[in-house]
Amino acid sequence: MNPDAGNLWRAPRWALAVLLAALGMIGPFSIDTYLPAFSGIARALDASPVQMQQTLSSYLLGFALMNLFHGALSDSFGRRPVVLWGMAAFTLASVGCALAGSIGQLVFWRTVQGMSAGAGIVVSRAIIRDMFPPSEAQRVMSQVTIFFGVAPAIAPMIGGFLFVHADWHSIFWFLVLIGSSLFIANWRLLPETLHAEARQPFHIGHLMREYGRLVTSRRFMLLALASGIPFNGMFLYVLAAPVFVGEHLGLAPAQFFWFFCFSIGGIMGGAWLSGRLAGKVRPRQQIRYGFVIMGVISIINVSLNLLLPPSPIWAFPVISAFAFGWALMVPVVTLLVLDEVPERRGLASSLQACIGSAANGLVAGLVTPLVMHSTVALAFTSMGMMGIGLLSWQTIKREMN
Repeated sequence: MNPDAGNLWRAPRWALAVLLAALGMIGPFSIDTYLPAFSGIARALDASPVQMQQTLSSYLLGFALMNLFHGALSDSFGRRPVVLWGMAAFTLASVGCALAGSIGQLVFWRTVQGMSAGAGIVVSRAIIRDMFPPSEAQRVMSQVTIFFGVAPAIAPMIGGFLFVHADWHSIFWFLVLIGSSLFIANWRLLPETLHAEARQPFHIGHLMREYGRLVTSRRFMLLALASGIPFNGMFLYVLAAPVFVGEHLGLAPAQFFWFFCFSIGGIMGGAWLSGRLAGKVRPRQQIRYGFVIMGVISIINVSLNLLLPPSPIWAFPVISAFAFGWALMVPVVTLLVLDEVPERRGLASSLQACIGSAANGLVAGLVTPLVMHSTVALAFTSMGMMGIGLLSWQTIKREMN
């Protein structure tokens, strides 16, 4: 924690949470805003469904790749410059997407979007730990998750509106507006939270050795898997939304927002409760609550898909409950990950985000296309993602005793 933290931000704590959440919202907006226009973009660019799916996976893999460096760069050069450069690059990439004339160009600029968008979410985690002690950091992390949850709920509504009343290009011009606004807001408001004495020299060789140390750390990797992989149990449905919501559930693009309202409502509810429990419930107990909820909901989800025809009446609440369980435990696990390397929290945040987004990219590019045409396959795959996280947590919990 920065010893001068009390002098860096004098506005209310929730105002800092809003600013940091806005940085994290870049990711959901980049993914969810254009989902309702998937079919329209495919027709305009003469792209197949598999090619369109690559606009998602290329974004996520680009996000994963650069996440290895965003946090580490912020450990060396400061949090503020990395955030500002990231927002500038994201804005430029969004212009490229808006002007894309072929599916290849769109995939390229989506990759650049992903490589730059990660600066916000990765560095914001390190900023929280720079500014607050553990229990306060959990509350702020929960507040960030609550505000962050607004983006995926409203993004598809905005995207659907723009697509229907303008065209698909307007969606990416909207992202240009978001990126430039965030650049200006952070340039004016965001302080430098990394203490001068905490800065680390930037050497590629040393950086790779540090990453090697973390990658070979059983404890770190299990914690990263426990926080990142279960998210895909819900995110799988987001990635498959054009098929899951549009074909299986029979809803129109303008109705996609119901799906996102339920799923993000679950995240916001779980994050709110996580913040309320900070300092009152032991971290391990809170993590256990989250996994119990996700486990029970996974069984219910599989059973309903085997017994009943697909229906938003029961599918949306089930997905929402799963998201609630994930959001209840993930702020706690994230802080455990960051505190594994207290002197290099930016680096730890980078690697955690890289692992999570690499998993997201693989799920988007490989897993989702294989299972999205069957609601039963989606349910079993979601349960499998939760199971990987649960197994990782149970293993590390025994080692922590």
